[in-house]
Amino acid sequence: MKRFLTFLSALLITAAAGAATTEYKLDSSHTKVGFSVSHMVVSTVSGRFKKATAQVSVDDQDLTKSSVSVEIQATSVDTDEAARDEHLRGSDFFDVKKFPTIKFKSTKIVKVGKKYALSGDLTIRDVTKSVTLDATISDLVKTPFNTQIRAVTLGGKIKRSDFGLKWNKVLDAGGLAVGDEVTLDITAEIVK
Repeated sequence: MKRFLTFLSALLITAAAGAATTEYKLDSSHTKVGFSVSHMVVSTVSGRFKKATAQVSVDDQDLTKSSVSVEIQATSVDTDEAARDEHLRGSDFFDVKKFPTIKFKSTKIVKVGKKYALSGDLTIRDVTKSVTLDATISDLVKTPFNTQIRAVTLGGKIKRSDFGLKWNKVLDAGGLAVGDEVTLDITAEIVK
């Protein structure tokens, strides 16, 4: 009987922990999956991906037990310059015909002060690397439209060459046309 009660207690604790997890979806109209990279050594080009989806499971009792899975349509890259965007979609960069999506799946979340370190597997051009991003998540807010949302920010740096995006040109004065380090700047609203 004691073993049964121990098992029942463990089952109830597990069920209670699962009940604390809430599913969210990305509100694409209030989300920006942005990036920036050095251009010609002297300036920076910024861009974004206009199409992304995400599944987010938030554990309200312990945010470090939450998880996120994101899929970005590489064809949606937009830098406000049509010719550059076509080059980015081509084989020199994202090669969207062969690799139409960019994916991220979280593996670990650690609290760091008031923020979090979100680690996960990032896949670009079928190359998967572990990355860690700085993350914040807001409290739950009820909107005037009878929905509940949270705001999420993510930021960090990756090397594009790690994912096979190696195209470049050497400048006459030295340096490279496109920097290797890419800064990620993501702001999102997720809907309960």
